Formats: sequence, C-alpha cells, structure tokens
Amino acid sequence: MLSALVIDDELFAREELTELLEETGRISVVGQASNAIEGLKKINQLKPDVVFLDIHMPQVSGIELLGMLDPDIQTRVVFVTAYDQFAVQAFEENAFDYLLKPVDTKRLDVTVQRLLKSEQKTLQQYEAISPPSLDQVPCVGLNRIVIVPTKDIEFAYSDISGVHVQTSEQAATSQLTLKILEEKTPLVRCHRQYLINIKAIKEIKLLENGLAEIVTCSDHPIPVSRRYLKTLKELLGFH
Repeated sequence: MLSALVIDDELFAREELTELLEETGRISVVGQASNAIEGLKKINQLKPDVVFLDIHMPQVSGIELLGMLDPDIQTRVVFVTAYDQFAVQAFEENAFDYLLKPVDTKRLDVTVQRLLKSEQKTLQQYEAISPPSLDQVPCVGLNRIVIVPTKDIEFAYSDISGVHVQTSEQAATSQLTLKILEEKTPLVRCHRQYLINIKAIKEIKLLENGLAEIVTCSDHPIPVSRRYLKTLKELLGFH
C-alpha cells in the first residue's frame, strides 16, 4: 500500500481523485491540500510515497512547488492537469507520469500499476521541468499566507522553530529549507544558520578571532563565521 497526498485547488477534483485512489485498494490518501503552500507543508510533514500534483494553481503553481522541495525528500510525483499540450509533451519526453482531467479510471489504473512496479524517483530527476531559481518564497506569518518576492529578502535563518525570512518590513516563516534557499535564490551562506542578500549589507564589522558581523540595511545584526568570511569578502570585491 502506497501513501499519497493530493494537491489541487479545486475541491471537487481533489475529492474525486481521492475517492478514485482509495477505490483502487492499493493507495491510501494520507492528506489533501488546496494550494501549493499548504501542499509543501504537508509533503514535509507526511513524506508520502507519491504526490498527485495539480499543475495550474493560483499564486504558486505545481511546477513552482516542485522547485521548492528539498531534494533529500524521497517521493514520486504524478502530475494532474487539464489538457495542456506543452505540459504533456514535457512529461512524456522526461518519462514522468501524468493524469488528464477529468481522470479516467482505466488510465488511473495504469498509473497505479506503474507506481507499484517502479523504483523510487529522486527529485533530481524532475529538474528537467522544475524552475532553476525561485522568484518568490511562500511564507506564513500573523495567521496569514505571505508571498515574499525573493529580491526583497534581506536574510534568512533557521532556529528550533523553523526557517525564517526577513525583509525590511516584515518577518515570516517559510516551509523551504535553508539548503533550497541557498541553491535557488541569490542568498549567500554567511553562517551555518544564516543566509544573506549581498545587496542588503550596509556594513561588515570585523571582530576578534576571525569572526565578523553584518549589519543589514534595516539594521539587523547577522553573524558571520570564519568559514564563510573570506568568500563573503570576495563577493563584495575585497581580496
């Protein structure tokens, strides 16, 4: 029995696919999500064997969500879409499984059999269609969902409660890992727990023992460890 998560912004489509999957007797739907941001959170929490992912969703699309997932997560993805010639062509060229809406039960059976027989795909295999960089970072804060443009982030950091991003005006918590933020945004590592936007640096204070402290444009102090100070100085043009 495979565990599955269904992500679709249309309630009817989500409920219908969930029912069809449960009727196969081979897949247990462990969760649903109505948008990509909620879906990202549930993928990280539930770690399902397979995600049935709607492509066309508001704010953050299914393809954008794919680029936000931690590559260490072992899950397969079945794309779900109303007929889209270009999307379907991309899926077929890269041997990705997909379902067209409305979902046909015979076609779903083929997908389920493939899932049961196939080896676990790694997220690296989806790089052919996932975006190489992120223009926006979905966050939660003050009982609301916030979409933060990447260019507005001054720094990001992790602590026991999660990963947080800070702009000049607000702080919010993200479901993305520091690793993903480092790989897919312009943010640069300056400490094991901190990433910094080079353009947000107002000054760097050199401290004792090879340590340093960044002061951002909005006057936030950010630690810099010895390991990253040289690289940081080189990026700023100091050799």
